[in-house]
Amino acid sequence: MDKSPSPSPPGRPRRRASWGLRKRSTAAAVAVVAVALLVGGVIWIALLQSTLTASLDTSSVRKAQNVIVELADNDIEDAAEYIRLTGYSGQYVQIIDASGQVAASSDPKAAQVPLTGLRPAPGQIQAQDVSSLPNIGNNDDFHVVAAGVQAGSAMYTVVVASSVQVQTDTVVTVAWFLLAATPLLLAIVAVSVWLLVGRSLKQVERIRGQVARINADHLDGRVDVPRTNDELEALAQTMNMMLERLQASDREQRRFVSDASHELRSPLATLSAGVEIAAADPSGAMWTQMKDVLAGETDRMRYLVEDLLTLAKANDGGLTIEDAEVDLDDVVDQELRRLRSASRHQVSADLTPVRIRGDARRIGQVLRNVLDNAERHALSRIRVVLRTTDAGAVITVDNDGDPVPEADRTRIFERFVRLDESRSREGGGSGLGLAIAAGIMAAHQGTIRAAESPAGESRFEITFPVPDPGAPAPDAGAALAPAQESGRR
Repeated sequence: MDKSPSPSPPGRPRRRASWGLRKRSTAAAVAVVAVALLVGGVIWIALLQSTLTASLDTSSVRKAQNVIVELADNDIEDAAEYIRLTGYSGQYVQIIDASGQVAASSDPKAAQVPLTGLRPAPGQIQAQDVSSLPNIGNNDDFHVVAAGVQAGSAMYTVVVASSVQVQTDTVVTVAWFLLAATPLLLAIVAVSVWLLVGRSLKQVERIRGQVARINADHLDGRVDVPRTNDELEALAQTMNMMLERLQASDREQRRFVSDASHELRSPLATLSAGVEIAAADPSGAMWTQMKDVLAGETDRMRYLVEDLLTLAKANDGGLTIEDAEVDLDDVVDQELRRLRSASRHQVSADLTPVRIRGDARRIGQVLRNVLDNAERHALSRIRVVLRTTDAGAVITVDNDGDPVPEADRTRIFERFVRLDESRSREGGGSGLGLAIAAGIMAAHQGTIRAAESPAGESRFEITFPVPDPGAPAPDAGAALAPAQESGRR
């Protein structure tokens, strides 16, 4: 007893059979070539039929004109002799007088009854196609040309009836040839496309297999690049570039986790040791001595976690920036006041009033990080200049310390980078301030870079785009949400 196929489980889509790329490409190529052959064959046969018909008509008219010349130059007997001598199988020529009687013919079969009823006037030519000539017992198709002529005082009609069987046979032969050759040609196209696509897909399958073997533990693997100078070579190169980016991103992530763990280990160890020491003293005196140290380590770890969160948001595009008008000179002046209150160096400034669009708190965070960096590296003085240029609003922060080496001026904005490895983490910061500043500047479509002042001192340049005064204000609905305060204070 036959069993009907069991229905697919509910909720699971039925898997439909589908052709692969190789089969689809072959089928498409065969279909396109078949249609092209069909259309081209029809057009070719039509043109061939038209050409043969035109050639037969021209030949018949020329024969009629030759007979007319014989009638005009000689008499009816000479013309009759001419058509008998020049006649051939498949063509019948008659000379019909004004009474409708056959005066001469190229074949005895056509000597009695006119082949056509056409009677054109002298100098005119008429033509018609007939399916047969029953007068002479011929059932072939014929093309009949009749030309009127006046020879002396007599009126004649020259009739030339040419069989079209040869032309028909030619067209039929060509059609059968095309019909017989089409399957062979389609088979050649199918085999050629099948092999060509298969060869190309073999390269793709090799690339796919090599990529499939690459995982998180072996990101150093690469695919072989075929030297084909085509899209397959470009695909392999693109895959390798993507793998290089993934490997670089993985290294960066691992380094980030390692550096973050290393930064957090020190305050956590201090907190753990402090808690154990304070707990071991039943008098509580040790807690009084340790609480300031523990509070400092707690603040340090809180600042580090906030910096890491801010940096992660900046890298993921999730850093929220308030879009509002900002008096940049006021923000710079506020940060300078904070710096002067705690700095041991001479701090000077030259500020030009500038208004930009952005997040005042985030901009202040950028300035704070840069100024704190200048405070750590300055020998005796710090100078801040705010001016406008063609590039926008530019803040330069100079200090009389050594400039950042040219080879490190890009690397210094990476996470956990300290050019002076001898500095302690307690006094040198976490190495995240400049990385956070770069992320915030990118969110403002601005730039920050390390440079060297004309005097050979350390310089940082912060550039903000200045909105066009004539441009309309941004749509309030498109403004970004106000940012939450984070980062070191």
